[in-house]
Amino acid sequence: MDSQLVLTIGQQGLYLLLMVSAPLLLTVLVVGLLVSVFQAATQINEATLTFIPKLVAAVAVLAIAGPWMISSIVEYLQRTLQMIPTMVG
Repeated sequence: MDSQLVLTIGQQGLYLLLMVSAPLLLTVLVVGLLVSVFQAATQINEATLTFIPKLVAAVAVLAIAGPWMISSIVEYLQRTLQMIPTMVG
């Protein structure tokens, strides 16, 4: 097992982490921005007003993209675990 293989596995893991977390983070970011613009326009300064729309959006994204997220993580984990015998021996 050489350092190039370790770096490649780490790079693939970080890329997968970015790809899996991006839909959820971007959705919450956009919803938060829209709610902030709404609050600025209406001068409603309620801190809890941003929490519920973000929560609903996050649950919706997890319901839609959750199976893809889990299957991607499981595939990466299976690939990595199946590579262990070839790396050791």
